[in-house]
Amino acid sequence: MSTQITVGLVDDQALFRAGIRMLVSSQPDLKFVGEASNGAEGITMAATARPDVILMDIRMPVMDGIDSTRAILAAADSRGEAPPRIIVLTTFDLDEAATRAIRGGASGFLLKDTDPEFLLAAIRTVHSGTAVIAASATRELFEHFDSGVAAVEVPASFSTLTSRERDIFLLASRGLSNAEIAAAEFLSEATVKTHISRILAKLGLRDRVQLVVFAFENHLVE
Repeated sequence: MSTQITVGLVDDQALFRAGIRMLVSSQPDLKFVGEASNGAEGITMAATARPDVILMDIRMPVMDGIDSTRAILAAADSRGEAPPRIIVLTTFDLDEAATRAIRGGASGFLLKDTDPEFLLAAIRTVHSGTAVIAASATRELFEHFDSGVAAVEVPASFSTLTSRERDIFLLASRGLSNAEIAAAEFLSEATVKTHISRILAKLGLRDRVQLVVFAFENHLVE
């Protein structure tokens, strides 16, 4: 049996935490390793339990999910550890706070009333690093809550992409799936997956949500 994916939860509602704990614990490939009732406690939980994936509520007392996400990722980086994948949980479809959390390093977002099976699939997807949660929805968030920041100089790392990689980058930044990119570029899905991995490595990005953020922050998409 493969190694279990460890999961942590940060949410201020005890009943919600209990439900998620039971749901995750019911899966043979997942292991619930810790929980916290606010963002500050979440930082401590992340440092002690070291979960692979953290489900993070956005709106909480003491410290919200945005600041907690930034602190958890910064702490992992300072220790030289692989950072956990963080999925922010929101009540609203278009939530400016979710946009700020993703800018802060979260790997995606889900609605708190999402279907349980989809939430479980989301945990596995984010942990695998081979796909992204709601890339198209992430793009929609950024379009709806555009920061309006003036254009900045594109990072030098972008110039290291080949012409083909730039084409795939732009399609991925629009939220297209590997299958859709493969059809548009007349490539196999396996080849697209390889290109995406190389693009992420060259740009120093964790996943495709961060690719969308990179594209918007550097005004590489309209």
